[in-house]
Amino acid sequence: MKTIAFFNNKGGVGKTSLVYHLSWMFADHNVKTLVVDLDPQANLTAMFLREERLEEIWPDGEHPDTVFGSIRPILRGTGDIARPHVEKINENLGLICGDLGLSRFEDKLSDAWPRCHNQDEASFRTMTAFHRLVEQGAAFWKDSGADLVLIDVGPNLGAINRAALIASDQVCVPLAPDLFSLQGLRNLGPALRDWRRIWGDLVFKAPEGLSVPAGSMTPVGYIVMQHGIQDNSPAKSYKRWMNRVPKVYRESVLDEKSFSPMEVIEDPYCLAMLKHYRSLMPMAMEARKPIFFLKSGDGAIGSHLEAVKNCYGDFNKLAKKIAAAAGISYQSS
Repeated sequence: MKTIAFFNNKGGVGKTSLVYHLSWMFADHNVKTLVVDLDPQANLTAMFLREERLEEIWPDGEHPDTVFGSIRPILRGTGDIARPHVEKINENLGLICGDLGLSRFEDKLSDAWPRCHNQDEASFRTMTAFHRLVEQGAAFWKDSGADLVLIDVGPNLGAINRAALIASDQVCVPLAPDLFSLQGLRNLGPALRDWRRIWGDLVFKAPEGLSVPAGSMTPVGYIVMQHGIQDNSPAKSYKRWMNRVPKVYRESVLDEKSFSPMEVIEDPYCLAMLKHYRSLMPMAMEARKPIFFLKSGDGAIGSHLEAVKNCYGDFNKLAKKIAAAAGISYQSS
């Protein structure tokens, strides 16, 4: 099993929609995929579930069917994590639901981080809560467990995201071709290296018998989201920023100081340049399905059907690249 986090310090780049569509694509190719919504805004959960089900998992009082319900014993100081509920989306796709209450875990995680240096067991249990929650959730498929875990996190460098990234084997960076995403890369890279280095020292202080993540969070590459298209090429206003991404990614995320200049289209770390399927997204949200599964009965007629086909091809290619980087099998749909 590989765990991949999708993370950018800059919000609004389409990260949650990306995770949603990739999870469906992996499931369609027989990859048992667990999606974990660790963004306290819980937008990913809202994309998967109908409003009636959301009311059931977010009632007044306890929320046992969400990630917040699982970590609540730690938050209260009454015990360890509770076994997470996995919402079955289909035979190959499961979801650990997000919760706005997760934001209350931020202070607990902030306090636990320095206490791990003193070999404090309770602090290690707090810091590894997401990792162990993922392990238990992956057992949803009793025969063999999950093949892949996709983690959605919020756009910040706070304690919740630090714990989520520590629980990840790999990191994909969705970004928009603009100044703000470049600045996000400059913030994200040093933070990842610091977290990796510090956790690498702390794992040797963890209590014996506690499942602890390696905290490798290896950068896999970046995905350029929502670029404008003119004559099948990125619009000039976007291209200006796009071609600065390879240099900033290498310097800030990979900590490379010497490399040959290149355009984003030549960069092996660019996993995909995804178009903005503007008119299809509202249609997909109404139909409660990814864009590439829309049919004429959903309103996708005429040129929309060609766009649906192109969308499937785009996400299929991206999923293949991510599967290859993760070392997991990606079968025919």
